[in-house]
Amino acid sequence: MVALVVTLTAAAVSAPSTNSLGAPTAADQKSSPLRVTLDGDSLDWPTLTRVLHADSVSIKLSENARTTMAKTRQGALDTVDGGQRVYGWNQALGPLKDKPLTADEQQEFQRRVLRSHAAGTGGALPPRIARLALVLRANSMARGAMGVRPGLVERMLSLVNASVIPKMPEIGSLGTGDLQPMAAAGLSLIGEDNEVTYRGKTASARTALRAAGLPEHFTLASGEALPLVSGSSVLTARYIDAVDRTERQVGVLQGAFALFLEATRAEQGAFDPRTHDERRIPEETEAARQIRALVCGTGWMTDQGRKQAGETAPRVQDSTSVRAAPHIVGALLQTLTKARKTTVREANASTSNPLLFAKPGGGYEFVMGGNWDAALIGHEIDTLNAQVADAGVLSQEFSGRLLDPKWSHGLPANLAGGPVGLNSGMVQVQTVAAALVPEMQVAATPAGTLSRPVKGGQEDHNTMAMASMRNLTENLDRLDTVLGVQLVMGAQGLDLMRQKMAGLPVGSGTQAIHAVVRQHIPALGDDRHMSPDVEKATSLVHGQTISDTVDTALASTPDKCPA
Repeated sequence: MVALVVTLTAAAVSAPSTNSLGAPTAADQKSSPLRVTLDGDSLDWPTLTRVLHADSVSIKLSENARTTMAKTRQGALDTVDGGQRVYGWNQALGPLKDKPLTADEQQEFQRRVLRSHAAGTGGALPPRIARLALVLRANSMARGAMGVRPGLVERMLSLVNASVIPKMPEIGSLGTGDLQPMAAAGLSLIGEDNEVTYRGKTASARTALRAAGLPEHFTLASGEALPLVSGSSVLTARYIDAVDRTERQVGVLQGAFALFLEATRAEQGAFDPRTHDERRIPEETEAARQIRALVCGTGWMTDQGRKQAGETAPRVQDSTSVRAAPHIVGALLQTLTKARKTTVREANASTSNPLLFAKPGGGYEFVMGGNWDAALIGHEIDTLNAQVADAGVLSQEFSGRLLDPKWSHGLPANLAGGPVGLNSGMVQVQTVAAALVPEMQVAATPAGTLSRPVKGGQEDHNTMAMASMRNLTENLDRLDTVLGVQLVMGAQGLDLMRQKMAGLPVGSGTQAIHAVVRQHIPALGDDRHMSPDVEKATSLVHGQTISDTVDTALASTPDKCPA
């Protein structure tokens, strides 16, 4: 187990190695200790993904942030004592916002807010996502605009550092703050009844806190419950994980596409840099470059290769799916670039209500607004989900073409490895992908258009961003299998053509990807039980083996491989 040390000094951040999509490589995520400052302003994309993947973390609050928070905390208390009526401080919440709280009630109110709001249900978020959500919330608090004590952030970080991770239910949030999951985390934070994971095992919060050598109880001061739950830190943590997963899946999609191109001896004109430069979309140009790099050195995707495979007439051009692939992948790359910028901004923003600001003439004032709202990030999630579903459609179209000798330009029917007819080959493997694609399409319906008014009309518009996030996560799981099907079928197509193509090489990247698939899944000869193959292929996609292989191939290929 590798400990990730986040001692949090912004100036000491070392430049990470990145893959072709600008994200840290798997080896980089798991090796070098990371040193950066948690100051409310300095979290970047490499740091976010490293915290997401680290086996353990050690995080501290910067001295400057601690000083700022202490100053604004006193300003908040002075403001409330001076008579300003403030939501969640000396006023109740939601439809009860007009109900005042006495000074004696304010502290007890914090605990009751957590109890009443911890109403979520469903499966718990993965511990690494829950941990990242706590880090994001701590970083937002470190900006000093929420009026909470430095001690609250330090309590949160003490749990994170000790690997005491609250269980957060995934169902309940409407995108109007992460009320239910963060309230559950808050109960663990103060030592009340909520389960946690501690060193990979489930335990009660108090048991885990005792085992970790931390105080069993922590008392929230006035005004601290709402900043804990009112924000988009859980949603942002889940979005970071989804973007990270999608980036890896793009690499797998490109690798599986390379196998398909070689197996069908496709024409290379669709990837000619001149046509993509003329479109003036940088990400599309990059997608085409990646394909050229993966098949660089191929003898199969040439006039000679097609002739040797038995084609007697010019192909002229391949199907729409082949020619449009760089455009589809390029659009997805563009969305991912925007998503990284959005999550970094969210990670370093004050997402809560109310917020505290210094007045020009001295003193502070609370401003009550809607900074917990996740409309922008929710609509981005819907967009990404639509493109993930489209990637599933594209992948399923490629695997489907491999089954038909006419569509595959001469591959054996059904990719059968032995006598065709006696052997049915991979027809039902491809059907698995075909079965999942409609589910992906249904789940890609934008939840951001489906607002529901709640709480007596006080919250009459909700972004439904967490519903969007759940749909995206489920579609990413489905895409793992759809891409796995394409991988195993593309590798089979290569094997079935090798005898005809003797003497001609496939691209260096294609060969490396094929070799990885064959390390885990043997070629299909006579029919066998195929579920284990599909499951292994899905695991390959879900892990980083294929995407890392693609990244290595891209990094080792000349930038100007001939088209």
